[in-house]
Amino acid sequence: MSATGLDLTGIRTDPDLGYAVRLGLDKVERMLRTAIHSDVPFVTETSRHLVDAGGKRFRPMLVLLAAHFADPDAVGVVPAAVAIELTHLSTLYHDDVMDEAPLRRGSASANVRWTNTIAILTGDFLFARASDITADLGPAATRILARTIATLCEGQIRETVGPTAGQDPVDHHLRVITEKTASLIAASGRLGAMLAGSDAFTADTLAAFGERFGVAFQLSDDLIDVASDESASGKTPGTDLREGIPTLPVLYALQEGDAAAARLRDLIGDGFTAEGALAEALDLLRGHPAMRRARAEVIRWASDARDCLASLEKGPARAALEALADYVVDRTG
Repeated sequence: MSATGLDLTGIRTDPDLGYAVRLGLDKVERMLRTAIHSDVPFVTETSRHLVDAGGKRFRPMLVLLAAHFADPDAVGVVPAAVAIELTHLSTLYHDDVMDEAPLRRGSASANVRWTNTIAILTGDFLFARASDITADLGPAATRILARTIATLCEGQIRETVGPTAGQDPVDHHLRVITEKTASLIAASGRLGAMLAGSDAFTADTLAAFGERFGVAFQLSDDLIDVASDESASGKTPGTDLREGIPTLPVLYALQEGDAAAARLRDLIGDGFTAEGALAEALDLLRGHPAMRRARAEVIRWASDARDCLASLEKGPARAALEALADYVVDRTG
């Protein structure tokens, strides 16, 4: 934390709010480590694997920010943030198995370090811990988390199966993102507001913000996969492209009938096996109008997220969320 406030994923905010959120995140971290403890030492070890690897703790931060629209010190706020982060971590264990990912946050993934079975069971253990925490927060919170987990699973299945016959691949991609990524961010806003004592309108509004922001953030990652400088973003350009994961710029480009789109189809079809094939594909995409179309879609979702906040009372928490929506656009530009 700097003298000007907490650095919220690259933005600055009110110093007092920043300090309060930082204290809240410290409490989240302590409770998170308590929650993953098991009487079986090996289970504790596997559960700590991703907790120790770090992460932005963005979803718990959003829970805490949403709570500032009412009573941020309410007893259920920090546990809700912990339950949300446990749910997120559990999905990462499962994702790495499905993607056969060798690395997660710069370290060997759990499935590589141990086995797929251990990674899956650890993810299940964390789901159970999250459910146990929300059970103490009341049936409404438990139901919200349960329904969110169901939506996450539906999104993952939808992505795995792919578009149905005749379905627009872009529409399918947006639906997957909404379910697989944005639903948990929406739940973060809803639970933070609800457990802080906000009225239903405020909770609904912050959930709507979270969903739209979540889509914008994931779509910005789609752009970064193509356009990023590895030294600046920390992400190897073309990772999703090489692994066959659909991204918006690629989907837009493949809709076109130009020579660049035809060449891109060939490169994707060959699996980028030829030397320099991935670099060629990235060059084609970076110069293609599909990138402008994809960025316009990021701007649209981020603008919709920002507009959701207009009905809420002005103050530091609203300003911080507005700045986050602006940041999503800035990180792609």
